[in-house]
Amino acid sequence: MAAHGATNEQLGRRERKKAQTRRTIAETALRLFLERGYDAVGVREVAQEADVATATLFAHFPSKEALVFDQDDEQEEALLDVVRTRPEGVSIPEALRRWFHGMVDAARNEPDLDRFHRLIETTPALRDYSARMWLRHEQALADVIAADIGLAAPDTASRLVARTALGVIPSITSLDEGARIIDVTFDFVEAGWTATAPAADAGATAGGRQSRARAR
Repeated sequence: MAAHGATNEQLGRRERKKAQTRRTIAETALRLFLERGYDAVGVREVAQEADVATATLFAHFPSKEALVFDQDDEQEEALLDVVRTRPEGVSIPEALRRWFHGMVDAARNEPDLDRFHRLIETTPALRDYSARMWLRHEQALADVIAADIGLAAPDTASRLVARTALGVIPSITSLDEGARIIDVTFDFVEAGWTATAPAADAGATAGGRQSRARAR
């Protein structure tokens, strides 16, 4: 038992060290990119500044673009939780709408997030990578939507909601336009969801729409 415990402790230390190394690399890369521009900084320079070998950097990040998106897994889990943990009476499209609005509001109100989003917006390679990254979550989101409405696998409606919702981020090229783009997108999504979703969630969609109308 003691030997087994020691092994677990060693594994725990090793995992923490790996996580810290990954964090250091990502933070160093982002700092350099924000200071000098993405295209002006090379991968070897990031590795040197982070005090790791270039091979170590690539062991954690498969490409230069990936250095900027080190929280992809956490982002996917947060996205799925929007559906899983939404309040009673709130439809799936409405919950996603609110979450995306929250992302834009956070970026607008927090200088560091605003700088991060502007870096992506003004760098074609990062903008394209961001679009591909978001669309990678389509299957997982469609699966969660389908499960929520009692389906064993995603149907056409579930897939369309997931695909259209995830397409909203690549469509936002300016935070000033973000809120409008989100609302236009999710007005469209809600209309289709109301026509095809199970009665309970369709009713929640209608309720959310009426609440927004009263607020306006």
